[in-house]
Amino acid sequence: MNFFRGVMGGQPAGPQPSGAETIQKLCDRVASSTLLEDRRDAVRALKSLSKKYRLEVGTQAMNHLLQILQTDRSDSEIIGYALDTLFNIICNDEEEEQDENPQKQVDDLGVQFTDKLIQEPENVTLLLTMLEEFDFHVRWPGVKLLTILLKNQCVQLQAIILVSPMGVSRLMDLLADSREVIRNDEGFVIGLLLLQQLTKNNAAIQKIVAFENAFERLLDIITEEGSSDGGIVVEDCLILLLNLLRNNSSNQNFFKEGSYIQRMKPWFEVGDDNSGWSAQKVTNLHLMLQLVRVMVSPTNSPGATASCQKSMFQCGLLQQLCTILMATGVPADILTETINTVSEVIRGSQVNQDFFASVNAPSNPPRPAIVVLLMSMVNERQPFVLRCAVLYCFQCFLYRNQKGQGEIVATLLPSTIDANSISAGQLLCGGLFSADSLSNWCAAVALAHALQDNLTQKEQLLRVQLATSLGKPPVSLLQQCTNILSQVGGARGESKARRQARCASLLGTSPISSNKAALLRLTGQISENLGEDERLVQGLCALLLGICIYHNDNSLENYTKEKLKQLIEKRIGKENFVEKLSFITKHELYSRAAQKPQPVFPSPEQMLFDHEFTKLVKDLEGVITKAVHKSSEEEKKEEETKKTIEQHDSIVTQYKELIREQDSQLQELREQVSSMSSQKELMQSSLAQQLSQIQQHKDQYNLLKLKLGKDSQGQAGSQADGAQVNGLQTEELGQLREEVEELRRQQATLHSQLGEKETLISTLVGTPPARRNRVCVCVCLHQELEALRSQIQSQQAEISQLQTERTELLRRAEAKVTDNIPIIHDNDAEVQGLTEGRAGMEQQLASATSTVAILQAEKAKLQGELQESKKEQDDLLMLLADQDQKIHSLKQKLKDLGEAVQTVSSLESSTDRDQQSGDMKPCSERAMLLCFCWFHLQLDLMMSRQHEH
Repeated sequence: MNFFRGVMGGQPAGPQPSGAETIQKLCDRVASSTLLEDRRDAVRALKSLSKKYRLEVGTQAMNHLLQILQTDRSDSEIIGYALDTLFNIICNDEEEEQDENPQKQVDDLGVQFTDKLIQEPENVTLLLTMLEEFDFHVRWPGVKLLTILLKNQCVQLQAIILVSPMGVSRLMDLLADSREVIRNDEGFVIGLLLLQQLTKNNAAIQKIVAFENAFERLLDIITEEGSSDGGIVVEDCLILLLNLLRNNSSNQNFFKEGSYIQRMKPWFEVGDDNSGWSAQKVTNLHLMLQLVRVMVSPTNSPGATASCQKSMFQCGLLQQLCTILMATGVPADILTETINTVSEVIRGSQVNQDFFASVNAPSNPPRPAIVVLLMSMVNERQPFVLRCAVLYCFQCFLYRNQKGQGEIVATLLPSTIDANSISAGQLLCGGLFSADSLSNWCAAVALAHALQDNLTQKEQLLRVQLATSLGKPPVSLLQQCTNILSQVGGARGESKARRQARCASLLGTSPISSNKAALLRLTGQISENLGEDERLVQGLCALLLGICIYHNDNSLENYTKEKLKQLIEKRIGKENFVEKLSFITKHELYSRAAQKPQPVFPSPEQMLFDHEFTKLVKDLEGVITKAVHKSSEEEKKEEETKKTIEQHDSIVTQYKELIREQDSQLQELREQVSSMSSQKELMQSSLAQQLSQIQQHKDQYNLLKLKLGKDSQGQAGSQADGAQVNGLQTEELGQLREEVEELRRQQATLHSQLGEKETLISTLVGTPPARRNRVCVCVCLHQELEALRSQIQSQQAEISQLQTERTELLRRAEAKVTDNIPIIHDNDAEVQGLTEGRAGMEQQLASATSTVAILQAEKAKLQGELQESKKEQDDLLMLLADQDQKIHSLKQKLKDLGEAVQTVSSLESSTDRDQQSGDMKPCSERAMLLCFCWFHLQLDLMMSRQHEH
């Protein structure tokens, strides 16, 4: 106890030990104590000494503390003490450092102990497992310790966590911890701070964190905390989102496809009352605007940027930003960042640019937003960063927007100028000739962007006329710029540099000037030996003169390429000219402007170069140098070569068009071939299916043929009787088929006779009663009736005889099969042979039975045919009934006409006489009665045969 009193500040009994000795004893106690309470007390004592004696505790106790983390996982209290002790010795807290050790480098201690701890990757893995503990006394110091380790050695620790199993997933679980102490410690979200350090400049970890559903969790936290009105938690979430999305195309694409852009719109609903903006709200909204800019940054791939711009327009985010842009009471820094954000959302997107052109400011009368912004740009009382933002917005509005360029240039033309309203062209011209040099530069660059890659608008700008002063004739815009350039003289310094940079920026995208005084002034400026500050001006003048040479078409006799080169050689010197020209690209301000499109300058004095102008200089420097050094002969050869190339290009163009036509024709033919190939495949598949069906039918037919052949031929030797039966049955079947055919022929004969009778009836109906021969009817009817009766009776007798014979044959066949079964003897050998014989006979019997089945099927088929014949005869009977009705009606008509109608019995004698005299004629009554009697007999015959079957 005396020992702990000495450590904790009690009154010692003897001399007090030094700090190093005390820490050594505590480390020994941690390493050697068997009781958990003793180790816990020793670690608690080390924690209390860790801030005062960082070096001693770190060098002596770190390994023991790591061992405690491994062995005493079950006790959360000692684990918490150990983690807090490690945090104290690694954290660089200068306020709590004592003056005892002023020679030590405080910053180096934390890095040294961090290196020592992460030398073994297992130690980092051990710390990560601490995060799985839900106990606050373990998880809280574990998060703090990992955060400070990442702060001290970010790259090395990121590499270890990346390869650690479930390392990132354990850290992501911190976002799901809803306890306020874990999420908020004096305004800082420790879990978010840890993830911020973890995701810095590491694309692999950023992807893993994003696919661990980080976007969804962070956006939910932002919404729960109140979006832009939230506290420090919202700020930390936004910083983490920026880390995940900045310069990471994969995460940006995942963010867009997850429809998270749509969830950003409510952030910018600031409302009408913008009077009270807290510092935290300004910070949050500033980070939110940066997050939007990350998604549409010009440094991203064009396809990804265009897709995000489209989504922002469709979800209404652009409209919301424009509302903030035109709102009142918005802080200046938020307004500036909003202008920059809108600029990048509309840059290169025609739909977004058209929408921005339609936005009006809430003024009376309403003015376009572009005009309002340009008024701020040329107003020297506005903040410098705001004016730069407006210029950037105007550049983005005109970027690849020929429609917008035409509208801006049209406001400069005389035919479109409206004296009652302020236009964009009037503001730009006013800024171009303002006394404020920054307004001059911004207006010139804005006009240059109105002409960028647009030859039509360059030609239109030559029509612009300016009234310089009252009573003087107007001059062209190009002439006025040339005059300003010529008037720049005696003054030296940055003002002159800005003016000439402005003019060079404008004239660099315009047609050449033919002003002799201006050319002499340019050559004079280049040839002078000026100071270092003026060399940039000389370079710009050299660039402008080089443009006059390179783009010269020799249309002006006094200013041809050759004469301008002679002027340079005489007054400047070619080498000196090239050296002055190359100084532009070597300037620091040129390099800064060439990095990104947004004009970002620390002060107005350094605002000399525009991003698009730097690209123009880069493209022209080489070609101007070559044009100056070329001789006239080389130029002639080059012109001839150029003409030849143009001719070849025209020929190549013709061939290209021909090839395009042939390609289109070839594509059409390929489509036809493809369709025909598909049709061919369908037909082949259909043909193959039909062939398979035919083959199946052939196989079935062959099987049936073989079976019938086997049944008809029977078995050789022992199967002779079965063959005889089959032959008889086959013969009987043939006879039955012949009878059926005979009946069919008779039926056809009757049909023909019926037709003749129908014809006769029709003839009789149209004949007068006086010409009808009534005697012939009864005689013909009686003879034919007797003949049909005898014929039907003979056919019935034949059919009965055939059926009797068939029955007898079947009975004999069965008797034959039964008689052929051998008698079984007692001898075993004979029994075996007889058994085999019996099996053979049974086989024959089965064959005969199958043959009988086939004959029965044939019989059923014949019965079906008879049923069909019966049906046809029924139809004929119905026709006969109709004809009988017609006969009765005809008889009634004869009676009504007074003619005598005789019966059949009374006409028999007269019929015989008429036959002898040869005066008999066919009539309808005879035919009808004959048919009626024949069909009745046929019907009786079929009914009797069906009964017998």
